[in-house]
Amino acid sequence: MSAGGRQQAGSRKPGARKASAARRPVAPPPTAAGRGWLSRRVAAVSGAACLAVAALVAGTVTAFGGQDHGDEVASLDGHPVTREELLFHMDRLAPTVQNELRNKYAGLKASFSWNAKAGNRTALQRLQTRALAEIREDKTTLLLARQQGLVDSVDFADLQAERTAENTSRAEAVAAGQTVYGVTDYSLDEYYGHRLTELATDLKEKLSKGSGDPLHVTDAEVRKAYDDNPDSWNANATTYTYTQLVLQVPGKAGVDFDAKLARRVKAAGDLSDVSGVAGAEVTTDTYGGDGTTSVNTHDQDLMSVLGDLKPGEISEPAKGGGQITYYQLDSKKTDDDKAFGDYKSRIRQSLVEGKYDRYLQRRANDASMHVDHSAMAAINAKDVHQ
Repeated sequence: MSAGGRQQAGSRKPGARKASAARRPVAPPPTAAGRGWLSRRVAAVSGAACLAVAALVAGTVTAFGGQDHGDEVASLDGHPVTREELLFHMDRLAPTVQNELRNKYAGLKASFSWNAKAGNRTALQRLQTRALAEIREDKTTLLLARQQGLVDSVDFADLQAERTAENTSRAEAVAAGQTVYGVTDYSLDEYYGHRLTELATDLKEKLSKGSGDPLHVTDAEVRKAYDDNPDSWNANATTYTYTQLVLQVPGKAGVDFDAKLARRVKAAGDLSDVSGVAGAEVTTDTYGGDGTTSVNTHDQDLMSVLGDLKPGEISEPAKGGGQITYYQLDSKKTDDDKAFGDYKSRIRQSLVEGKYDRYLQRRANDASMHVDHSAMAAINAKDVHQ
């Protein structure tokens, strides 16, 4: 592979996948969680992080000085960013950026134009900055994947060729009467998100295996994460004893019926001591503790209420089905050893995720991005499709 990251003549085509002895089975479609790998990054750049994005792009960006680089508009650590690649990211981000700019700049609320000023820059320039920031992170992922032997190329054109090959393979499988899971024809946006998510998953697994790997999580780290925030993990190993007061609302109840009941509950201080409320049913029960709690809506709501209460506290009234319900947490008992055993694998994975995000961000921050400003200036509002 050349220093610029393009495949040399005679290299494997099409696509950027690492060659293997056996063809990988037809891939399933990108899931909502898979697409979320990109959407979380898009969301993460919004709001206060917009300033960080500008600094990220500007901090290590160097101009080409007007030299002719063909269809390249930028490069990251020597690997080309093409005009087509930049426009792809601009199109992906355009709806999000437009909405943010409308909300931030009063002059763009009524009538929006990419040529309009958004502060000291045009809306189009701000979109380009965001696209370059996303490219920086995505190409950093691809470069890391290539370093780890997961892909042969980091070029956008090769990923497009890989998508074409995948769609062809799926179409041939359908024609042959074979089972194809998910979509039979990926859009470029779908396939891009699918591949980046797939690579991120593979990188997390590969870079967390051994004690010397950058994403490795020790047993001590897992235990500390649990001990630092046990309530995030021990719900299914906690037994709640609670009292509930249920009152059917009369058909001719006055407008102040709810308020009167609330005053009586507050005055009593304990649901068992509420008096003067005809038809109120007060019971005591237990919930949870076996790790196999039902996932029906009632149980989810009950868990949500009890989990927010301290012993002795009474909930806000829950209304529905023509009745009003109050809950009071009497006591709770947690089996921490059971909770840790049940959730240690999920805790470990969450720690790996956090290490991966920080590791990738450091590499992205350290990467050197060069931008051809004359090529960027040649992109106009008509080039943005949304």
